[in-house]
Amino acid sequence: MTLSNLKPTVPKCWLFAASGLMWSVVGSMMGVTAIRWLTDGGMVRCMGFELAGLVLAVLFFRWSFGGIAQNNIRRLRRLPERGCFFAFQAWKSYLIIMVMIALGVILRQSPIPKHFLAVAYTAIGGALILGSLYYYRYLSRLIRAASRRRTQRHTLP
Repeated sequence: MTLSNLKPTVPKCWLFAASGLMWSVVGSMMGVTAIRWLTDGGMVRCMGFELAGLVLAVLFFRWSFGGIAQNNIRRLRRLPERGCFFAFQAWKSYLIIMVMIALGVILRQSPIPKHFLAVAYTAIGGALILGSLYYYRYLSRLIRAASRRRTQRHTLP
């Protein structure tokens, strides 16, 4: 038994699904945390902070997270039809994820008021959710193409 036998290989479509799901789940967790922090401060006060976070989410998505998602989709498309499950993110992305988790822990423990942190959490969480839509769109294209191929095979004389 070699080390390569231990590598969990999956069809490429699972890599797109895993990426989209990870971005969605993390973005949702950040959004829920932001909402929890803001609702502690009262409804009227929280609306302005949440609106600021949502505007920033669109800007972050447009100028950063959307491009990151598209670059990752291009990278995934170049992979073989079956690959290691953990290839759904580039290796350097795992390092960035660890840094972001550490930064989140540090910020949550900092004296910065939670309603200000909620703006950042909403912005990043929203941008992640918007970026996940690119993965889902590409995954749906893969599924439709596979479905067409199956249909064509069954209808050939």
